[in-house]
Amino acid sequence: MASFPSLFTSSSLLFLLFLLLPCTAYYGGARRPFSHHRHPRFASHNYRDALAKSIIFFEGQRSGKLPHNQRITWRKDSGLSDGAAMHVDLVGGYYDAGDNVKFGFPMAFTTTMLSWSVIEFGGLMKGELQNAREAIRWGTDYLLKATAHPNTIYVQVGDAGKDHACWERPEDMDTPRTVVKIDQNTPGTEVAAETAAALAAASVVFRRCDPNYSKVLARRAIKVFEFADKHRGAYSTGLRPYVCPYYCDFSGYQDELLWGAAWLHKATRNPMYLNYIQANGQTLGADESDNTFGWDNKHVGARILLSKAFLVQNVQPLHDYKSHADNYICSLIPGTPYTTAQYTPGGLLFKMNDSNMQYVTSTSFLLVTYAKYLTTARRVANCGGAIITPKKLRSFAKKQIDYLLGDNPSRMSFMVGYGPRYPLRIHHRGSSLPSINTHPTKIQCKVGYNIVNPQHPNPNILTGAVVGGPDQNDRFPDDRGDYEQSEPATYINAPLVGALTYLAHSFGQL
Repeated sequence: MASFPSLFTSSSLLFLLFLLLPCTAYYGGARRPFSHHRHPRFASHNYRDALAKSIIFFEGQRSGKLPHNQRITWRKDSGLSDGAAMHVDLVGGYYDAGDNVKFGFPMAFTTTMLSWSVIEFGGLMKGELQNAREAIRWGTDYLLKATAHPNTIYVQVGDAGKDHACWERPEDMDTPRTVVKIDQNTPGTEVAAETAAALAAASVVFRRCDPNYSKVLARRAIKVFEFADKHRGAYSTGLRPYVCPYYCDFSGYQDELLWGAAWLHKATRNPMYLNYIQANGQTLGADESDNTFGWDNKHVGARILLSKAFLVQNVQPLHDYKSHADNYICSLIPGTPYTTAQYTPGGLLFKMNDSNMQYVTSTSFLLVTYAKYLTTARRVANCGGAIITPKKLRSFAKKQIDYLLGDNPSRMSFMVGYGPRYPLRIHHRGSSLPSINTHPTKIQCKVGYNIVNPQHPNPNILTGAVVGGPDQNDRFPDDRGDYEQSEPATYINAPLVGALTYLAHSFGQL
């Protein structure tokens, strides 16, 4: 296994720089980042409505004691003794998808992407900004609990196998709330580095709105990244019986180390992270041609993020990340010499059968974000002589989001509650079973399977949930049993928040 130059010194935890910028000025970079664009006269979709619903969705995924202003009211308190198995407080956080397990790896990525959405586009969110911040804080409050003990991170609550064998509401769950951790003896570099990225990114979100909380997040991010870098090893090796096949890491942990360092560089302005990226970037896969961005592989996200330091902040040592980012763009855009991406006949980016929409939303976010960087720098992407303008990137992202919202062969939205036709039988326990309001009696583990009628719509609307989406031929059966196509997930929605904000603003809806 490759060794990396050492990053940390005894003084590293003392070095934090916080820029005194007002929240509205900080979000989105320049105060009026898109002021030179005229609003198009007509939009085929209500992006503002979709944005609001994409954020509300996270309230339906909450675990723990729900607040008084909970907007998805059919959900109630759950998991109130989480962590008790190891005498720690792990109450809170998010259920990742349609089950009742709290997986730390995708939860951290969700939090990172929600934060990045706010960092880039929060200044345009208007009334939704506070809702987005609350969604982030619900994640970071939990991640602070999970990282409270030095050199230990609690990365999962729940026995996934036993949980998946039941069809229970989270309020009723009685399967073991097993607590899984990584430490010096059982390392988990990828989940530790992603957790550091989440804490660091969120510290930027709260820098001026809640400076004390921001400092807590940044300090914890530094410690967690130090642990990730010092104690290297794949969490899906040491914890395989617990995390596989659900969230096995297939891309290795190098991408998370680069991603985590990139976020700490942004959050702290400490030059040691720039030095770390310069020294280790190639070893960590900065120029690899893996062009899939999601909870497993962060290389593309790191390239786009680091390109901003060069394009917008003129950090010359990171100039290679502009070409690395361009290579990703060139792999996506049809008609360029280096296109490798696959599309459905209806035009949807297609990566895989299982939860493909996560790659549609993450890619769309990266495109509008990179377009923003290029516009600020007055640059374009170069694909072997083919010039890709920021306008082209935005147009491509819009087409993908419009497909998600209903411009597709099925003429249906893949966001629950948006548009006249959307999935009615999503793979989600809480949504598909009678709520506590209508059925206060406990529904036992196996009883849930008998209550749910495969043909009936879910009784509880999980507003804003985006499902896995259609297959490679644009077909979507709306079958609750088909988790690959019908299950929503937090990491599908998180990058969508940023993309929808940009589109809503562009069409004068915000």
